Amino acid sequence: MSDADVLTTIDATGRATVTMNRPELHNAFNESLVANLTASLRQLDADPEVRVVILAANGKSFSAGADLNDMRRMADNSREQNLADAKGIAELMRTLNALAKPTVALIQGAAYGGGVGLTSCCDIAIATERATFCVSEVKLGLIPAVISPYVLAAIGARAARRYFVTAEIITAAEAYRLGLVHEVVADDLGLAAAADRITSQLLKNGPGAMTAAKVLITTVSGRLVDDVLIAHTAGLMADRRASPECREGLSAFLEKRSPAWVKG
Repeated sequence: MSDADVLTTIDATGRATVTMNRPELHNAFNESLVANLTASLRQLDADPEVRVVILAANGKSFSAGADLNDMRRMADNSREQNLADAKGIAELMRTLNALAKPTVALIQGAAYGGGVGLTSCCDIAIATERATFCVSEVKLGLIPAVISPYVLAAIGARAARRYFVTAEIITAAEAYRLGLVHEVVADDLGLAAAADRITSQLLKNGPGAMTAAKVLITTVSGRLVDDVLIAHTAGLMADRRASPECREGLSAFLEKRSPAWVKG
C-alpha cells in the first residue's frame, strides 16, 4: 500500500515500515499526511501478519511538525475548522500511542513540534547523532497541546517546563539523557543496523504477550500500589499463564525449539 505522502511496506517476517514521504517539505503535517498516516497505522494494527511497526521518514528531516503554509491558511479559519484539524492530529497521536504492536521510531534528522510527538508515541525511539528535537510551538505563538500527554510521559514534567517554553534545540545526546530517545547511533547505516537488531529481538517474543505488556504499562503507570492493583496484576499473571501463547512459549523453551510465532 502506498500514498504519495505515506509509504508502507511489510516484509516476510512481519516487519511493517511506515515512511513519511514529504521530504521537500521536511515531512511537515498537512491534512493529507495526517489522514494517510493514521489510516496506515490502523490498517497495520488490524493485520495479524504484522508483528512490528517501524516509523521512518524520507529526506533529511524526520518531521518539521505543522506545515506553515497550512498554518497560515488556518489562521483565518473558524474555530470549528481549526478544532477539526487539531482533532485529526490528536487522533494520529492517540492511534500511534495505543497501537497494539510494538512501534519503533527511526529519527534520522530534525524532529520538531509534532515530530517530537510522534517520537514520544513510539515504544522505542532511535536517533542518529545529527538528529535534533524542538518543541517549537511557542515560537509561532502556539502551544504543544495535542502532543503534550505523550511528550510529558517521555521526558517528565520538570523537563517539559523548560523545553515547552524555551523552544530550545535539543541535541540527540540531550534527547537521550531526557529519555525522549532510547539509543543514539552515528549515522543512517547505524540507524538501519539498530532497527534490524531491535526488531529482530521483538520478533522473538510472543505477539499477545507484547500487546498485553503495553497495556500493563498504561494500567499500572502512576497508580498507587494497593490491594486493588496487586489483585489486578496477580490476575493478569494467572490469565497469561493459562493462555495458549504461554503454553507454546514454555513448551518451546523446554523442547529447545523456536516457538510457533517465530517465522523461519
